[in-house]
Amino acid sequence: MPHPNHLSLPVLHVARHDYAALNHQFSVREALDNIRQQGLGERIIYFYVVDDEGRLLGVLPSRRLLTAPLDDRLVDLMDRGVVSIPEQASILQACQLLIQRRFLALPVVDAEGRLCGLVDIALLNEESYDLRQRDQADALFETLGFHVAQVGNASPLWAFRLRVPWLLATIASGTACAVLASLYELTLAKSLVLAFFLTLVLGLGESVSMQSMSVTIQALRSVRPDLAWYLRCLRHEMPTAVLLGTTCGSLVWLIVWLWRDEAWTGLIIGSSILLSLCAACLLGLSVPAALHAAKLDPKIAAGPVTLAITDICTLLFYFSLAAWLL
Repeated sequence: MPHPNHLSLPVLHVARHDYAALNHQFSVREALDNIRQQGLGERIIYFYVVDDEGRLLGVLPSRRLLTAPLDDRLVDLMDRGVVSIPEQASILQACQLLIQRRFLALPVVDAEGRLCGLVDIALLNEESYDLRQRDQADALFETLGFHVAQVGNASPLWAFRLRVPWLLATIASGTACAVLASLYELTLAKSLVLAFFLTLVLGLGESVSMQSMSVTIQALRSVRPDLAWYLRCLRHEMPTAVLLGTTCGSLVWLIVWLWRDEAWTGLIIGSSILLSLCAACLLGLSVPAALHAAKLDPKIAAGPVTLAITDICTLLFYFSLAAWLL
């Protein structure tokens, strides 16, 4: 990915030099002969008409050149009101001009008006892709509880103030999970394997909830959610959750059985994984949707809230199932 400041670089850094420049004294026949001799670069869209010193005089669309009588002169066929970009303009300014004018290509000229390059719609597509990639990276950090732009240039104290509330939320949920685990000391004493796989089960729940939450937040950027939208997403998400839970639960059950020779305990752990991943998918969809409905920013608050609730639900399923079946 280009450096974030690359849009401020001069447009010549990305300008193409395989443009077609034709002398204003050429007839159509001479121009076509010149094109055959010189060849064409990639993605030729317009032909540019220049004087003997290479100064840009006008633009000639390909269709007009190919359909004009062979004896007509280019100076009579060209459009004189050509829009150009000065070579000192930035890449960002070039993109803005392409959007504003809605041209497929624009010539780049130096201080003397000489043609020195070309930018076309491909540049705009590339920059749009880079910006989308950057937006996706920002969205990833936002799900962790803060805006990258806010933290990146902030003072240490201000960055601390932005980030610490969500870390405190994590500490609070972790403490709640520790208290919850302490209520099941006797259950843990019955099978040490439960303690071995506790971290794995929590990690799976958090991973799945983050995946579902990221998909939901992305969807919320382009739709106006309502109950029908939520139910459609739920019908799509829950079968995926069941497949994920069944696959992961079966693998963990097999690991426990082969490693510790405790098939029953492995079945309990695998079943709790199935239930917790279904809950994680449900929370990953529901928490951002609920925050959006409450007119809160789901990109900032959804991550810590979803992870906290997911951890608590995962432990409840894990220990409750173990206490019931062991």
